[in-house]
Amino acid sequence: MRGATVTASAALALAALASGCAQDDGHGVRGAAGQQAAQAPPARALDGAAKAREARAALAAAAKRWDLRKVPLAAPAPPAKKPEIKAREGFEVDGQETENLPPVFTTVPTKEKIVFLTIDDGAEKDPAFLKMMSELKIPYTVFLTDEEIKDDYGYFKKMQARGITLNNHTLSHPYLPALSYEEQKREICGMQDVMEKHYGKRPALFRPPFGNYNHDTLRAAKSCGIKYAPIWSEEVYVDHWEYREWDQDLHPGDIVLTHFRGKGDWDGTMTDMVRRFLNRITADGYAVARLEDYL
Repeated sequence: MRGATVTASAALALAALASGCAQDDGHGVRGAAGQQAAQAPPARALDGAAKAREARAALAAAAKRWDLRKVPLAAPAPPAKKPEIKAREGFEVDGQETENLPPVFTTVPTKEKIVFLTIDDGAEKDPAFLKMMSELKIPYTVFLTDEEIKDDYGYFKKMQARGITLNNHTLSHPYLPALSYEEQKREICGMQDVMEKHYGKRPALFRPPFGNYNHDTLRAAKSCGIKYAPIWSEEVYVDHWEYREWDQDLHPGDIVLTHFRGKGDWDGTMTDMVRRFLNRITADGYAVARLEDYL
């Protein structure tokens, strides 16, 4: 056994010497035994860096293709601990806390320079919009009304396949406070049924039409499985912005509203509206984040 051990050791030594002698710089200079050439970074690291460069280049190309002034900023990673979402002061209803009703809010608590883009109803179904948002990697949250989407449920199925969350905006977009509790419940729960049938999921988010609601609205929404009722701080159109706050400005965590509209209602298209939105927030140092990541 001892002889076998010595023989194996000798073989290993010879192999190491041969390996050292094999290191040649191309000019006849050989490295000493055991000396190793400088190691390249791991292939996986190179691949990751290359993919990151490719992604940045693709985003820059997309920004140019869609005629943006600057490349949109990337949102920071969402917080590991979600912020506490409460009803905005002055937006509560009687029984808000004791009945644990879905909170109505306009802003998500955060210090990050991010905003959340939300889009309502579903009237306009512009293929260019889907392409633009996909190429630019912009997240957004959708609130759908059945009367506006029933002519083409498939358009929003494509949106869902791109990772966009589809939410509840009632069956027919009525002024809810004028309806009875049961009528409101039919509007909200009925839309939950539509969403489950066509998109496989009953949403946790609901936006009351026109931003109008009462105690019955939130009670009905809760009974239908709704957990949150976000409205908005700003609304963006193709040609102007409107603000809820007195300072007429953006704030960290603001929810921005727009609608699925085209040239029939606006002096422009969905992509024109997105361009205006992105140019404004990017110039102000804001990125678009995904609302659901903060709830």
